[in-house]
Amino acid sequence: MAAVAALVTVSACAPAESPPGGQQAVVAAFYPLAFAAQQIGGAHVRIRNLVKPGTEPHDLDLTPHQVAAVADADVVFYLGGLQPAVDQAVASEASDTSLDVATVQPLRDGFVPVEEGSSRPGRKGKDPHVWLDPVRYAAISDAIGARLATADPAHRADYAAHTIALHRRLDALDAEYRAGLANCRTHTFIVSHNAFGYLASRYGLTQQPMAGLDPDADLSAGRMAELTRYATAHHVRVIFFEKLASPRLARTLATEIGADARVLDPIEGVEPGDRSDYFSVMRANLAALRTALACA
Repeated sequence: MAAVAALVTVSACAPAESPPGGQQAVVAAFYPLAFAAQQIGGAHVRIRNLVKPGTEPHDLDLTPHQVAAVADADVVFYLGGLQPAVDQAVASEASDTSLDVATVQPLRDGFVPVEEGSSRPGRKGKDPHVWLDPVRYAAISDAIGARLATADPAHRADYAAHTIALHRRLDALDAEYRAGLANCRTHTFIVSHNAFGYLASRYGLTQQPMAGLDPDADLSAGRMAELTRYATAHHVRVIFFEKLASPRLARTLATEIGADARVLDPIEGVEPGDRSDYFSVMRANLAALRTALACA
């Protein structure tokens, strides 16, 4: 937690013009970054999430008003490579006021599977879903806290305290996952898209994605047949799909092998009227995994 300790001694930078009330204007590229910034910033920040509730963040197109918000923000938090439109807006409008959280925690390669017998090689891209590992997300939260304190040194003690509190909550969540997944009959699960590599790596699990990093990718007949054989061989009892993408393929595979189809949420966005937050969804994911993996 070295970044947290550094908050109390961080040097001041000249902040951009703040919104009324002395709050920092903070732009977050999508929900997990907005959540961490709000938890740490509290009353000292006004958060604008560029992704509307209930929508996918991957292929976000920015309106001129959103680009202006990026330009006018005191701080912009984003994850380079996830949203090309945000990357472009930051490069042209906010290069000095932004934090790319992909520079805080190195990103994993995310493999895009192809069916057996294909002559095409598998394609690789960087997996952005780093927030699904509470340990990595804690490190990102520390960096968010440090950046908020740099932009608003008058409240650095508050940012430091809130950062420490969030880090401790994430440590506790990590402990819950370790205990909850310590004694399971199987360690393999099938998901609709390749979003849970960080979580699987942290807790000794194996994810088998139906699609690659694109949650809307379709599946060939060959890939579906391969997954059917894989699920049968590994005694898979649950096929997971996510809330913000179509469950059609997951339900088709579940029907094919006599399994259930259930939600495993990558927490890329929250739906309108949803009272859940990062922690409640992560705990719901843990419960779903424990059921699917037959954990004691």
